[in-house]
Amino acid sequence: MRILQPAEWKKPRGFSHGVVTEGPGRWVVLAGQTGGDETGNYDPEMAAQVATALQRIVKLLAEAGAGPDHIVRLTWYLTSRSEYEAAGAGIGAAWKETLGRNFPPSTLLYIGGLVDPRAKVEIEVTAFVPGA
Repeated sequence: MRILQPAEWKKPRGFSHGVVTEGPGRWVVLAGQTGGDETGNYDPEMAAQVATALQRIVKLLAEAGAGPDHIVRLTWYLTSRSEYEAAGAGIGAAWKETLGRNFPPSTLLYIGGLVDPRAKVEIEVTAFVPGA
């Protein structure tokens, strides 16, 4: 995967503008993952829900023989700008713990609500695993 970063553009923080993948391989596409745990419970804190969603993503990628370094796109749906901004440090820590230093292209949208009213975040993932 090659990150697209024009020399004259300021490097973004926490994501990249684009990536290029070439050659044989397989795509992994995940449905949006919310911050609900395996029993369906939701922590009321935004950072905790992001951490759970990212952990779910890593687990699903592993099922496909992939890892965080294979992620080529994230789409975030959030229900509260103020909660997201206030949870920045916790979200950063959760990112570092689960995705490490991979900063794929990301889109972040603020929306009115998600399917489960307790959910504050849902994250969709596209990944590419190079093959032989």
